[in-house]
Amino acid sequence: MSSSRRGFRTGGQRLWEPVRDQLGPASARGRLLRLRARAWLIVQAASGAALAWWVAQDLLGHPLPFFAPVTAVICLGLTYDDRVRRILELTIGVAIGILVGDLFVQVFGSGVWQILAVCVVAMSLAVLLGAGQLLMMQAGIQGVIITTLVAGEGEALGRWVDALVGGGVALAIAMLAPMRSTTERPRERAIDVVGHLSQVLTDTAQGLRNRDPGRTRGALTTARELSRELDALRDATAEARAAARLAPLLNRSHKEDVREVGELLGPLDLAIRSVRVLVRRAEIAVREEEFVPDTYIDMVTGLAEASATIQEHLRSRTPLEAAREDLVHVARASTWSHSRAGLSAEVMRAQVRSAVVDLLVVSGMTTAEARRRVPETPEEFDPSHPPEEEDGPARSRAERPGRPGPAQSS
Repeated sequence: MSSSRRGFRTGGQRLWEPVRDQLGPASARGRLLRLRARAWLIVQAASGAALAWWVAQDLLGHPLPFFAPVTAVICLGLTYDDRVRRILELTIGVAIGILVGDLFVQVFGSGVWQILAVCVVAMSLAVLLGAGQLLMMQAGIQGVIITTLVAGEGEALGRWVDALVGGGVALAIAMLAPMRSTTERPRERAIDVVGHLSQVLTDTAQGLRNRDPGRTRGALTTARELSRELDALRDATAEARAAARLAPLLNRSHKEDVREVGELLGPLDLAIRSVRVLVRRAEIAVREEEFVPDTYIDMVTGLAEASATIQEHLRSRTPLEAAREDLVHVARASTWSHSRAGLSAEVMRAQVRSAVVDLLVVSGMTTAEARRRVPETPEEFDPSHPPEEEDGPARSRAERPGRPGPAQSS
């Protein structure tokens, strides 16, 4: 094959891979998750537009209140984060642009130089009022729209009032619309993430036990997708926190629920990273036919069961401390090394220990306390426990693999 043909094929692959990723099931799943997360916000924006139109047309008698629904949609947007600040900024920016444009057109008419002048004046006023970039741009945009859409007789300031109506409706919706579903969504996402984490570990253990490369490859693919699910969980938590701060109708228990789930994000992220490394080494071990002790596979199974326990307690809203016993049992098992274990097996054992620490933190422990519950040697956990035959010669403390410190940072 000629170099030009190889170059053409390589270039085609580079062009096709992003398209393939966007059309793949993982990307489609991510888009559906984003749609589900923003469905209620979309309903709010649409409802705000309709309500603003009704107030401006039916209550105030404006014949064509274009700027009322437009302002409402722009202000509500698709996120709760800093919603009140954004609504106030956008309403002021829109109002400045419309007011300047209306007054200017009434005096000087509409044309090319008028558009230039209105943009300069409206954006300058916004900056003088201490506006950010968003407010400044909206002032300029609305000024251009006003200058090109000349108002009829008696309608000049009506469009400015319409903008205020849209902003007022948006503010009312922002204060009253956040519902329980908004604050409950982070817990739902967390339940899904932990459940999928447990399934990844279960599939990995079965793939190792059966020497099934297809099973371990599938587990690795799912493990990599967990990062996207965690991002969706972060987004849902940020939305819920903003909604909880904003909405007076949400009671204290809903706000506390959001806070509790938010505290899981850090240690859950670390646990997912550890498990991803674990699964990658498991896939290599199966593919390269490396020896993995049954006791190591049992550790992975135990970690999967502990994750499933955490998922059940998240679903039932019961204390996560109940999962600690399973995790500590895995921690004790992880102190025993096998004399025939190779690199992949030892990396897996180290990542099990690291994930145990992270999941203990998820259960409510401090990081220091969790690390103390993962001993480095069997003697530290149970000094009376005799060494097993498979352990081989005793190792020095520095030579023992799977120490919680390095594993935690991987």
